[in-house]
Amino acid sequence: MNEDIQELQTADYFPVDEPVLLGYQARWFEDESEVKIAEKSRRTGLTWAEAASNVITAAKPKKRGGRNVYYVGSRQEMALEYIAACSLFAKAFNQLAGGVDQSLFKDEDGSKEILAYTIRFPNSGFKITALSSRPSNLRGMQGDVVIDEAAFHDSLHGLLKAAMALTMWGARVRIISTHNGVDNEYNQYVQDARAGRKPYSVHRITLDDALEDGVFKRICYVTGQAWSPEAELAWRTKTIANAPSQEAADEEYFCVPSQSGGAYLSRALIEARMVAAPVLRFEGTTDFNAWPEHLRNAEMQDWCATQLQPHLAQLSPELRHVLGEDFGRSGDLTVLAPMAITRQLVRVIPFMVELRNVPFKQQEQVLFYVCDRLPRFSAVKLDARGNGQYLAEQAGYRYGHRVEQVMLSQGWYLEHMPKLKAAFEDATITLPRDSEVADDLRALQVVNGIPKVPDGKTGDNKNRHGDAAIAIAMAIAASFDMAAGIEWTPAPVRRRGDSDSDNNLAQRGGW
Repeated sequence: MNEDIQELQTADYFPVDEPVLLGYQARWFEDESEVKIAEKSRRTGLTWAEAASNVITAAKPKKRGGRNVYYVGSRQEMALEYIAACSLFAKAFNQLAGGVDQSLFKDEDGSKEILAYTIRFPNSGFKITALSSRPSNLRGMQGDVVIDEAAFHDSLHGLLKAAMALTMWGARVRIISTHNGVDNEYNQYVQDARAGRKPYSVHRITLDDALEDGVFKRICYVTGQAWSPEAELAWRTKTIANAPSQEAADEEYFCVPSQSGGAYLSRALIEARMVAAPVLRFEGTTDFNAWPEHLRNAEMQDWCATQLQPHLAQLSPELRHVLGEDFGRSGDLTVLAPMAITRQLVRVIPFMVELRNVPFKQQEQVLFYVCDRLPRFSAVKLDARGNGQYLAEQAGYRYGHRVEQVMLSQGWYLEHMPKLKAAFEDATITLPRDSEVADDLRALQVVNGIPKVPDGKTGDNKNRHGDAAIAIAMAIAASFDMAAGIEWTPAPVRRRGDSDSDNNLAQRGGW
């Protein structure tokens, strides 16, 4: 085996005139988080990038952060492939490393012998050890831990329980896997990390992400093929078609856990978080919308004073407040979701505002009326798609850095919807008890592994589009991105000639 590894040539794997790592590999390589987790397409070479990082870690002296590295795969072939990559990178980086040693690693209870492959770095005194199968724990070791194809381990919980203990002394944990079902432990860790329950850095690499960063070009280089856009498209089509089913292709190549479709939140969970609070609705009529602006402004001001002000006056001046918004003009609703954050970090929506068929200037009027009166107003996220960009832009001029103009996208949903779900599951949110708000939240679906509002109208009358759900998600996102308040005391106004000390100040250039 050592001879086979020694014969590997670095030029066989990456061109000398191109970066060693592709874009997504480099982003993973550069992430120094204590714990990071990757959900990935098969055969995208993330373990390869991890091997490069591990060689640098093991080759460094202790004073520069060097340490041992332990790789835990689910079978012997994975350990061999990984240790071969480490040997290759040690050579490429011109690091002195010994040959690959084989030894037996005994599990804690002594009932199982595990084959281990080790590369030692004599200059640093550290080593990289690849284990051929999963040990029951990693107690007695110290160093970084790499858990590969984590979704396919028998007890990921037990393995992570032991691995995380090593971080107490500065070690790091890397979790890499394709998906293996929606109910798998690994997927739960991914969802917890996205929801903020776990302080893990999360990377997602689909087949299309890898193609965009050049993985097929690298495949062509290694295999001696000529690259072309047509060849890449044909390769992608064939790869997906060869999967046993579309569900399998989605899971293997697009990070979609199998059996992960359907409603994102259950009705029982939604209604359990609802309390007696109002949804204040205003609908523009043909007559109202045709009035001159000064009349529309006066009418809306009166509505705000009678409908909104009593609820705004009841907000606690001691709590920080944020707001989320989903924009609509004629077809969809504009929904405002103000939110108070209590000392117990419960996110309370004291009321909601729905505007249907309301002119832009009056929507701006209502938004400013609410935001101007929110105590300790700290952040607002506004839907800036399409015509919503006008309202978001005007708010940016008025409230500055507290405003984020959000262009809703697959990535935004993927990052922020798990936080919404976590708030419902953890009972850290309350919202108005309203059937249409509940319907909007029920409209959230998992589409290709991403929780979002699907295309098409929602609600019993098909006159909504999950509008309240988006506004609530925006508010929750804003609650994690609050601007800090600045406490200040104004200096007294000095008038020239008030005293001798003032004259002295002026002479010293203090005016």
